[in-house]
Amino acid sequence: MGVIETIKRQEREKGIQTGKAKGFAEGERKKALETALEFKKMGLPIADIAKGTGLTIEEIEKLK
Repeated sequence: MGVIETIKRQEREKGIQTGKAKGFAEGERKKALETALEFKKMGLPIADIAKGTGLTIEEIEKLK
């Protein structure tokens, strides 16, 4: 395998790992928003929801 092919493979693998990490982070954020919305519907204090989910108070207040 030549140098160019090796670099292409390494860059492709780096791109795949970056995509996986981004997808995982987006999934975690979506789950936090869903959880926060359910807690908000249950009437839990927004400050407690923020502490438990890692979201900001402003983000939670916008949820409907």
